[in-house]
Amino acid sequence: MAGAGLRAELERRLGALDIHTEVVEHPEVFTVEEMMPHIQHLKGAHSKNLFLKDKKKKGYWLVTVLHDRQVNLNDLAKELGVGSGNLRFADEAAMLEKLKVGQGCATPLALFCDSGEVKFVLDSAFLEGGHKKVFFHPMTNSATMGLSPEDLLTFVKETGHDPIVIDFDKN
Repeated sequence: MAGAGLRAELERRLGALDIHTEVVEHPEVFTVEEMMPHIQHLKGAHSKNLFLKDKKKKGYWLVTVLHDRQVNLNDLAKELGVGSGNLRFADEAAMLEKLKVGQGCATPLALFCDSGEVKFVLDSAFLEGGHKKVFFHPMTNSATMGLSPEDLLTFVKETGHDPIVIDFDKN
């Protein structure tokens, strides 16, 4: 199941949980900078998603932060207890294998494709920032989907992932 099929499966799963979304179609984008002109009118928290590998334990991490946040991988590795210098960007093949999405499409909405090998790290600002909507790619980088922070948590937990919530403002 690829592209459109995965997006349809995501929408089916969200519907089964009675999660209502707002979707904006836009040209394919590969960076936050490319995306923002198409979605800046959407009020809420926009995301940047990093798919990382722990080089020691060979584990994978999906890190979702506010779109304009800078992430220091060494500081994050210490915070997560994997040791400084042990987190690096995973290759696209690993992301396709674990989350069924490619470059520019990483999203916590893809966690339904993971069998439990990917740990999910969420910026606390998505939950505590007073946002009515939080926005992510729905398995494709040619659209952006918004849902409530509560619905995001419901969905992620339904996939078997308990998010590690980190306050990136204190780092």
